[in-house]
Amino acid sequence: MTRRPLVIVFARAPRLGRVKTRLARGAGASAALRFHRLTLAAIVRRLARSGRWETRIATTPDRDAGRGRGWSRGIALAKQGDGDLGTRMLRAIAAAGRRPVAIVGSDVPALDAAAITRALALLAANEVVLGPSGDGGYWLLGWRGPRPSLRLLAGVRWSTPHALADTRARLGRRRLALADRLDDVDDAAGYARWLRPSPSA
Repeated sequence: MTRRPLVIVFARAPRLGRVKTRLARGAGASAALRFHRLTLAAIVRRLARSGRWETRIATTPDRDAGRGRGWSRGIALAKQGDGDLGTRMLRAIAAAGRRPVAIVGSDVPALDAAAITRALALLAANEVVLGPSGDGGYWLLGWRGPRPSLRLLAGVRWSTPHALADTRARLGRRRLALADRLDDVDDAAGYARWLRPSPSA
């Protein structure tokens, strides 16, 4: 029997001065912490309610994997380990075995179970699914198939407008699909848009 997919939320434990440092430079450390707490809690709540997949949180630095009380909402915590973002994501995929796995960010306010459901549906017919964001990066990496080499994403220019394009180049001929476009919040301008009520509100 096929095991349920695994959805892993990559996150830092909410600690003042240690989350969303780019946002903190423009909006202040307290605002960055507030955004991180609210968005992480909302994402975990939405994803954990679904019975279609197992939800897990992977934290960095590793010492915070045992400090989830009050913010992890009872979800299992794992360590990301060392290395750049690509190495840490690929290590989490390898640890999941051969079941489908999707790694998502914790700073995407619109992320919900419906977006994950659509991404996993694409993953059923593809080896890799990427969820693009408007800044040239991506909010989701979905994987199905053999365990990847931890060097697969070496050279990707993380936290730049080139991250998605670099990743696609590194994936080579693997069957790849793009999921919904969802924007993350990395700086003061993104934070201001997040604070602004929608026209339909």
